Amino acid sequence: MSESFNAADYLVGRRLAAGDGDRVAVRAPSRTLTYAELDAEVGRVAAGLAALGVLPEQRVVLCMVDEVELFAGILATMRLGAIAVPVSTMLRGTELAVLIADSRSRLLLASATFADTAQVAVRNVVEHGGDVAEVVVTGDDPSGFGTGVGVRTWDEMLAAGDALDGVPPAYDTWDESQALWLYTSGTTGKPKAAMHRHADIRTVCETYGQQVLGIRPDDLCLSVAKLFFAYGIGNSMFFPLSVGAAAVLEPSRPTPALIADLAARHGVTMFFGTPSSYGPLLAAAEAGQVDPAAFATVRRGASAGEALPARMVHGMRERFGVEVLDGIGSTEALHIYLSNRPGEVVAGTSGVPVPGYDVEIRGTDGRPVPDGETGTLYVRGDSICTGYWCRTATNRLVFEGEWLRTGDTYVRNADGTYTCLGRTDDVLKVGGIWVTPAEVEERLVAHPAVAEVVVVAVPDGDGLDLPVACVVPHEGHTVDEAALVAWCREGLASFKRPRRVIAIDDVPRTATGKVQRFRLRSLAAERLAGEAAASDDVLEAAR
Repeated sequence: MSESFNAADYLVGRRLAAGDGDRVAVRAPSRTLTYAELDAEVGRVAAGLAALGVLPEQRVVLCMVDEVELFAGILATMRLGAIAVPVSTMLRGTELAVLIADSRSRLLLASATFADTAQVAVRNVVEHGGDVAEVVVTGDDPSGFGTGVGVRTWDEMLAAGDALDGVPPAYDTWDESQALWLYTSGTTGKPKAAMHRHADIRTVCETYGQQVLGIRPDDLCLSVAKLFFAYGIGNSMFFPLSVGAAAVLEPSRPTPALIADLAARHGVTMFFGTPSSYGPLLAAAEAGQVDPAAFATVRRGASAGEALPARMVHGMRERFGVEVLDGIGSTEALHIYLSNRPGEVVAGTSGVPVPGYDVEIRGTDGRPVPDGETGTLYVRGDSICTGYWCRTATNRLVFEGEWLRTGDTYVRNADGTYTCLGRTDDVLKVGGIWVTPAEVEERLVAHPAVAEVVVVAVPDGDGLDLPVACVVPHEGHTVDEAALVAWCREGLASFKRPRRVIAIDDVPRTATGKVQRFRLRSLAAERLAGEAAASDDVLEAAR
């Protein structure tokens, strides 16, 4: 039998035992909670979930904004020995329905902001014979579902819990017990749940959190990535709570102005960004729209999601005085396993292995390659998930004994650092989020003007992937870029939309009929470069 261990108790209960009850744990727009208040809130939510019949090992899906309710909801679910499944708030109702049905969750917790999305999702699940039976929505009016499932407000759930005889204690889970499922498209396309144990949470806190970040009890963390991301939940929950520090939660979209305001107003000391946030932040500072002094209290920055361009590393140091530790992690590993170290940043690289993790770069023959040669990155460590829920075939492709095949192409440099060269397969990573070309293609080909389409990645000026749709129009139709982008926005999460749409005469294929994506990537890059050059010529002529 495994060792008894409950991650929620490790993150909150342990802090009370250490005398940190009066320390601030979380700051959100609605309220600020000390560790004692957070413990009480988690207990109330756990009691409410228990009153709804939530049992150990059952899944609870949470589609919620970054606020106290989501923070406490995740911890309360794990406290009960159930499995928290926070999901993207950018999903459409039909997309959310797929995850609810796949996880076989009987309970959905949703923010009022996403009530309409939740309604579409629940109706879809019920119509197809899914397991969802209860929905809890924040706010005052959960009506309108019309699905026959039990629907109540957050306050009604808490009241049901208050009627119980005391607060449920932390369930006697084991190291090996399931605690958290995080959905990812990862390296193989379709959404799948990476299953994480309670012990995985402790592992990332004791490796990256303490030995790389060096997080301290007096730190205050601000993360651009939200709690439903593996990166975000580590930044805003696992790392600060593991040492008695605090986190700032923000439900809104993180614009440069908002990020700067939060950093200055709260005196943030640790800032976790992504390339897609550092770029606009630097541009805003250069335009005089953001005061670099807003980051005066930040002692350490971090980045993940995709490779951080060297110019952003230098820009953050020169303009804001912030050293950014770029690294790479994955949903499957729960957090970062390759990272630059404080005082030893090598711009343009992912740094070196985090203590507790081993990495290998393997060639097409499956053997490690020497320094300077490219190959696919493999990683092993104690936080690697136990696999994907109900995905046997995919598990056999991705997990090889102790090793995880990341699907990233890497090279080990002479100085021991590692550099990311992109994806080994065709899955795109846009703004740090996986996007499956097939899903976007399926949406686009449903448009009456589109005969064929292939979505490829074209790097922008900083080397970050932009999804570009190469469209063959139906006879008698033309390619209307704005209309097709809007079409994607209507049927998919906004981040999945193509950033550009170009017209092509036909799709290049091999003799066996396989799409030659490399040719389309080259064509799209040339086309967009030509447009940029033409635009520059027009500007020059106008001077």
